[in-house]
This record gives sequence, structure tokens and C-alpha cells, in this order.
Amino acid sequence: MKGFIGWLGFIFLALQNQAQVLPVLSRGLVQDEKGHAIPGATIHVLNTEVYVISNDSGSFSIQGLPRGIYHLEIAAMGFARIEKQMQLPLNRGDKIRILMTVSAQQLDAVVVTAEKEESNIQTVPVSITALSSRDIDAYRLWSSKELKGIVSNMYAADPGDGRNVISIRGITSTSYDPAVVTYIDGVPQFTLDTYIPQLFDIDHIDVLKGPQGTLYGRNALGGVVNIVTKKPDNQFHASIDLSVGDHGLQRYSFQISAPLVNGKLFLGVAGLYEGSNGFYMNDYNNSLFDKQHRFADNISLRYLPGAQWSFSLNLKNLWNRNQGAFPLNPTIESALSDPYHLDQNAIGEMVDNSLNASVQIRHTGTKMDFSSLTAYQSNYRYYATPVDGDFSPLDILSIVNNYGRPWNKVNAWTEELRLSSATASLSPWKWAVGSYLFLQKAPNKQGVHFGADAALAGSPDSNYTIINTTQIKNQGLAFYGQVQWAFLKKFTAAAGLRYDYQQSNAEVSGVYLPDGATSGFPTQNDTSGKSSFFAWSPMASLTYHANEHAHLYISYNRGYRTGGLTQLSTDPTQPPLYPYQPEFSNNYELGLKTNYFDNRLHGNFAVFYNTVEDVQVPTLILPDAITVIKNAGGLISRGFEAEMQALVIPGLDLTYHFGYTHATYTNGELSSNGNAIGLDGKKQVFTPDLTSMFSAQYNKALPGSVNGFVRMEWFYFGRQYFDLANLQEQSSYQLLNASVGASFKQFALTYWMRNITGTKYIAYAYDFGAARLGDPFTFGFTLKYRFH
Repeated sequence: MKGFIGWLGFIFLALQNQAQVLPVLSRGLVQDEKGHAIPGATIHVLNTEVYVISNDSGSFSIQGLPRGIYHLEIAAMGFARIEKQMQLPLNRGDKIRILMTVSAQQLDAVVVTAEKEESNIQTVPVSITALSSRDIDAYRLWSSKELKGIVSNMYAADPGDGRNVISIRGITSTSYDPAVVTYIDGVPQFTLDTYIPQLFDIDHIDVLKGPQGTLYGRNALGGVVNIVTKKPDNQFHASIDLSVGDHGLQRYSFQISAPLVNGKLFLGVAGLYEGSNGFYMNDYNNSLFDKQHRFADNISLRYLPGAQWSFSLNLKNLWNRNQGAFPLNPTIESALSDPYHLDQNAIGEMVDNSLNASVQIRHTGTKMDFSSLTAYQSNYRYYATPVDGDFSPLDILSIVNNYGRPWNKVNAWTEELRLSSATASLSPWKWAVGSYLFLQKAPNKQGVHFGADAALAGSPDSNYTIINTTQIKNQGLAFYGQVQWAFLKKFTAAAGLRYDYQQSNAEVSGVYLPDGATSGFPTQNDTSGKSSFFAWSPMASLTYHANEHAHLYISYNRGYRTGGLTQLSTDPTQPPLYPYQPEFSNNYELGLKTNYFDNRLHGNFAVFYNTVEDVQVPTLILPDAITVIKNAGGLISRGFEAEMQALVIPGLDLTYHFGYTHATYTNGELSSNGNAIGLDGKKQVFTPDLTSMFSAQYNKALPGSVNGFVRMEWFYFGRQYFDLANLQEQSSYQLLNASVGASFKQFALTYWMRNITGTKYIAYAYDFGAARLGDPFTFGFTLKYRFH
């Protein structure tokens, strides 16, 4: 702690010693290729809080920046987004001249925050899939799990409760600690419990493939999903989106943002409602099973006391209600033979409330930049009615956890401080150093009820509950640094290192409680345990900039997934509080990024070889539905990916993404039903060997100021397995989506269809066989209205 306080003192003194910036004015003009002014264009100076809007004559001005080399991102409705490098402030009498091309004739320049700073995607030595808000609308992305296939070598699914298992390049989640970490507005979503998967009010999404441990730390073992919401600025924005479809689908959202004090204080508010009747029929009582609805919001407040300082407050909430959280059949065969029908005597109504709040401070200086991000996350999730633990109409097993607060309410605090070289720096050297702190508390209380038919599960008794409690406290810190050197005009080298330390403490107890009794007798006396571990995460890369159109890189990155202590279960052969260590991945990658024909063709390619050490092998304990983790074995994942986009003719946009992953275990054993299963040669779970996606969209200007489009998307997913013994399998399958729509002034109407061929496939399955189908054929309409 003394070292951390000293670190804060160093930051304070460094900021105090920075030179003041004189208010030098730089003026500019935004025009189209015919010389017509473009009003309402947004000009953003990357890695600063400078956002300006062009006026009716296309003019704008930028002030308050120290002299240096900057990158400007320019966006305007109907035009391709561009990026421009220049030295600011300008010499007296000079003017910034920006020419923009209509979006039907040029692809967007893509800016990402892969290295925790805004950069052009083509110059970053990481394989990245980037999606703009325009892409998110085109793909009709409503949840983060729908990124699968769009992102090459990525798969995502959930058992029905909204907790997505994400796999990238064969690195996947096997416990509540994800192997692919999700960041939302710079905040790491601490576990599968606390993150919000609904997508609305989104500015862009970047998916980084391969371990990113140096900058992103814990759980960036397989990659990072970086979601950035829209920021309020000095312009009024307002919109509503209304969607309806079959299966009782309703989705309504709104977004409004405006300056409260011009140029100083800005407020943005967005809200979402989603609801549906679900897809499953419960034959037990002849009723719809997985009806659900949810509300969410995103509130952002920004204050700019000057061009160099910014203060941001963000608040996100999700209130989720699911009347049938686990629409699972007992086996894959039963799921496919009688699709979207199940037979459960317990509904499993889930109440799931999440809160994410953060405060960010940023300073852009003459010698260095500074940022501080403090965040709080919480999730309170319980089952208002029991979950069917045997997925049958019999009263054998059910899961109960409605024991009131504070049980099953997860809380996490995080704090990241970062210093980096000044955005305006003219030096060929760039650097960044930072620290990260966290504290998590997870009190869990869950019971397994053995009903009247419990003898069918081998229980000697019936009508009782085994209640297990586990109170977990995790805390840790990290320090990291990264340096980058541009040399010989065409080369950039980078290296970095991160140190993470975590301490885990847990207390467990167990009780046997007969039905109707107010007290029982202990099955596990109060027991406590603790463990600690550390992790080093280095990185290195070398990039060759052949010219402005081609960039070749080679890189090494290391990542890790956090360790911890196992929970208490009803299985006496699995002792509680067993410590397991972090899992490490080492990724070697060679990539090429290209951009040709005046930004009408993008092509990014990568090959990778990843070794994983101390693999955290899971054992699912039934009927508790608790995963016990042990370190055993190793994994090698190798593959290739290609992502290409082209404007073949004006208005015709073609995109193709391809991924191949061969991920197999090299050693290790899995305990299953008292038997040891060798993992050598077994394929990784939740990892299709191939992902392939092709989309085509044609935009056409129609009479009467109407713009129309037609779009199709084709997906292919290769063979994959859902258990480490490779017994639960889904063969390759294809999906087809399509949409057609038109826009007129502020209105846009789209008719969309998903899974047009009605392909029936297993999207998610547990290793013991319980399975959930992917969504059937669905259709609907979306109406958008944008206020001026």
C-alpha cells in the first residue's frame, strides 16, 4: 500500500510540472469531392477530449493543444469515416482542409483502442475485428454472443441464462472466470456474473484475438472484447428504435444526448426494453417455458474544464427477468428429435440485476498523459422458483438459491492508473506505465433439493435440501509498462511486461435440512482457506511498414486466467477450498494488414501458434451445477484467419471472414464418474474447427430522396465438441440471414430474417449431455427515427 501511495504522489508531481498550453487556434474546412461544404461533421483529435463540429459552411476550429503530431478522425452522415495525420497548431494563415467521399464509394477508416489508446487498426500489431455502430446496425447485433462467426475463430453461447461462454482461437471459459475478458468503456467486466451482454447505444466494438496480458491483465488469456458506448458531445443527438417480431419479440430503445453547458458539460441517456415469449414449449404443463423481459440503461455525464482535462461519470444497469432460465433437454439426441420442446416440472424463474458504475479522469499534457478509472460492479442473481436439476417431469433434483441478501450478490471494485507519453510527442519513443487494483466479494448460498423421486438419483432419503455456502474474497494488484520505438522510418518495435498478484480467501459450510424443518445438522463444518499467486505477462512485437498500404508484424504475447479456491459441493470425493493456480497462454503470431484502391479494399491476415500451460480442467459436480477446477495438462492451438472487405462497385459492399483453429490437448487427465479420461489428443470444447462468414449489401439511391438496401449473411461453423472426452458433438452447420430496408430523411425501416433455413443445431451443451438448441427461424421489423 505504501508503494501505491508513493506512485500516486509521483503522478501528482509529474502533472504539476507540466507546461501550460497556450490557446493557439487552428481553423479548418470540411468539404466533399465537389467542393461542397459538409455541415455537422465531427472532428475528433485522437487520444484527447477534443471533439468539434463543423458549422453550416463546413468550417471548424481547434484550440488548446500543445504543438505536436496528431491524428484526426472525421465522421459525417453519408460519408466514409477518414483519419488524417497532421501537426498542430498550424502556422499562421494555414488551414486544415478535409475532403470526404460518400460511403457508397469508400470504406471507413477504422480506429481502435486495442493498446488502450486510439490508433488506426492497420498499424496495430494485433489481429483485430472492429465493428462500427454502422456495422452493429447492419448485422443487427443485440447481444455480445451474436459476435460469433462475424469475428473469425470466435464462438459464443449460453445455456439460456445470459452468461456467455466465449471462445477465441481455442481458448475458452471452463469456470466463472472467463478466458476472454470483456471491457465496457474501459472497465474490465470482472466475472461472468457482473457483465452486461446487451448491446445498445454502442459506438464501436473491437475484438482482440490472442492473449493480451500485458495491458489487460487477468483473464485476457484468449483475447479481449472491447465495447465502447457513445459519448455525449457538443451536439444534440436523439433517436428511437422500435423492433417487433415473431415469438412475441419486442425491443425498444432510445438515446438522447446534449450539452448542458456549451463546450463544458454534456449528458447522455439511453434506455432499452427487450421481451419475448421464448422458443420453448414445456410439455409438462403445456406452457411457454423461456419467456423473458429486461430493462437496461446507460447514463453518461462528461465535464471538460479545459482542453486538457476531462471528468466522466458512467452508470449502467440491467434488470433481467427470465421465466425459464435453463431451456435444456437431458441429451443432445432428445433436443434434436423433439426441437424446442422440453419436459420440466420446475420453471427456474431467474431474477438477475447488474450495476456497473465508473468515474474516469483524463489529462492530456505537454510531457505526459494521465488517466484514472475507478469502477464498481455488482450482480444480484437468484432463482425466484427452483431450477429443474434433472430436466425431467420427475421430482428428483432442483436447485434453490433464494436465500435473500446478501447471499448471491457479487461486488467488485477496480482502479486503474495510467501514465503515458504525451499524445503530442514528436519523439520516436512512446511509453506507458500503469497500475491496477481490485477487490471482489462473492457470498454464495445454494441448495440442492432432493424431492419425492430422489431415489432415482441414488439418494437414500427424499424431501430434503443440502445447503452449501461459500464466501469468497479476492484482492490483488498489478503493475505494467510498455515501450514502443519507431526507427529507420519503416519499423516499429514494442516490448512490455506486467506483474499481477492475487490473494484469495474463502469460507465454506454445509447443512442438511429436511423439508418443513427450520434447522438441520451440518454436513460440512465451517472451514476456511486461502491461497495466493502471481503472474508475469511479457509481450514483444516488430512491425514493418512497407508503405501506407501494407504492414507486416510478428509478435509474442502471454496471458493468464486467474487461479482461486474450489467451492463446496455435495460430492464427498471433491474436497472444498482446493487451490488451483493460474492458466497461462503463450501466443506467437505473424500478421499482414493491407489497404488498397483508395480505401476500397481491406485485407487482414494472421497465422498463430499458442501453447497453454497449467490448463484449468473443469469437473462439473452434479446436481450442484458447480464446477471444480484443477490444473492438469497442456494445450496447443494453431490456426489461421483472414478478414477482407471490398467495395466492388459503388454501393456494393462485400465482406468475408474466415478462421481455422486446431486446438488439442497434449497431456492431462479428466475425472468423470470416478474414471480418469486421458486428454492427450482431445479437441478443445466450444471451438469450431472452422468459422466462415460472407456478407453482401447493396445500397441504392431511389427516387424521392429514398435510400434502399438489400443484405444477406452466410455463416458456416465447423465441427465442435462440448465435453473434454469429445463425446458430446455438434457437426458442421450453416446459417443464412437476410434483410431489406429503406430510409427517408429521419426514418429508416428494415425487415430482417435470421436462420432462414431453420437449421437445427446445438448451441450449448454441458459435458453430461444436457443441451440447448440455437435460435430457430425468426423475422421482424425495425423502425428507426433520428431527431435533428
